[in-house]
Amino acid sequence: MIFISEVGPRDGLQNEKKILSTTKKVELINQLATTGVKKIECVSFVNPKIIKQMADAEEVMEQITRVKEVLYGGLVLSQSGLDRSLKSNVDFLNVAIASSNTFNQKNSKRTVEESISELSRVIRTGVEAGIEMIGVIGTAFGCPYDGVVPKERVISIAEKFLEAGCKEITLADTTGMANPKQVDELIGYFYKSFGVSTRLALHFHNTRGLGLANTLAGYQAGVRHFDSSIGGLGGCPFAPKAVGNVCTEDMVNMFHEMEINTNIELEKLISLALWLEKEIEHNLDGMVMKAGVPCTL
Repeated sequence: MIFISEVGPRDGLQNEKKILSTTKKVELINQLATTGVKKIECVSFVNPKIIKQMADAEEVMEQITRVKEVLYGGLVLSQSGLDRSLKSNVDFLNVAIASSNTFNQKNSKRTVEESISELSRVIRTGVEAGIEMIGVIGTAFGCPYDGVVPKERVISIAEKFLEAGCKEITLADTTGMANPKQVDELIGYFYKSFGVSTRLALHFHNTRGLGLANTLAGYQAGVRHFDSSIGGLGGCPFAPKAVGNVCTEDMVNMFHEMEINTNIELEKLISLALWLEKEIEHNLDGMVMKAGVPCTL
């Protein structure tokens, strides 16, 4: 069984030039909740002056129609973000850090060590409030500024986040630098460090066309939790030449063709991706939304 966290409403929309209205964002989230996706990253509680696409986070969370068994959450990078999120009835929070200093400075204006210190407190506070806290380690497979990130540093950050109370760690390929061999090796090192019972998720971008290959490598290495974005929407405001996340429909199609269950309705995802493409007003990167579901011969 595959568990997919849909990140399009946050990680996808935050990189779009066109800012969707609150009503359209709510419509997107509500429609995603009908596809069988059980986890949706809806918003980001960050400085609205910097990420204007996420300025209406509270309004979006207030207006969505919640579906039973679907978890709704957001992203936080600081204590102030957590304070906002706790007023918005979130089910989970992704707490993000970049494992490379240069990228983390651009993303959050802090060194890695400074972010670890603050975010560990954020995680503890969130856990005390009853929120599921997920530690997201960005640039885990490489940084466009600093190059190779030692796997020992990635594991060290994961250890501190788990000690603070995270129930899940997400290793994020923020700019699409990973390859399947590297994915297999880092996952092996992670499980060797923490055991296979520690919940691990993977977050890939398709910058160099290896998103699905890396997803498959992760699956073969034992991971069952993956982030993806409707239509392949997204990118990163602080990453040069980064493109969207692995496309949700393409990922679901791959697993379904392999006879691996996701409990997600692919046709609904395709229809929603086509609707979103019109709203965004440019072509999206998803492939199955263009080609359709393979015919059964």
